[in-house]
Amino acid sequence: QLQLVESGGGLVQPGGSLRLSCAASAFTWGYYAVGWFRQAPGKEREGVSCIDSSGRSTNYADSVKGRFAISRDSLKNTVYLQMNNLKPEDAALYYCAAVSSINTWCGIKDPTDYNYWGQGTQVTVSS
Repeated sequence: QLQLVESGGGLVQPGGSLRLSCAASAFTWGYYAVGWFRQAPGKEREGVSCIDSSGRSTNYADSVKGRFAISRDSLKNTVYLQMNNLKPEDAALYYCAAVSSINTWCGIKDPTDYNYWGQGTQVTVSS
């Protein structure tokens, strides 16, 4: 059973940066596509970014393109989400999710594409 643990959330001022981490328990982490999703109070969960199992293919929501960057470190079994120039509308509970995948797929349109989820880490953007 793959377990995911997010960290790195916190309170940041508008324009600030945070780096979220998603650490996995399985040594076969390199066979999983990983997505970052977020959910603000009263809103649906939305996809933010994803990275395929090889790390060569990524995808971003239009709202975060040019500000967020996803990467993975297979030696550390960790996927990162670097978030720069944060805006108040980025505030949410951020989840990482994973699904076994050996091709170049990753997606952010449908959370049900992923079957492993972390507990989430809170990001608050406020002055």
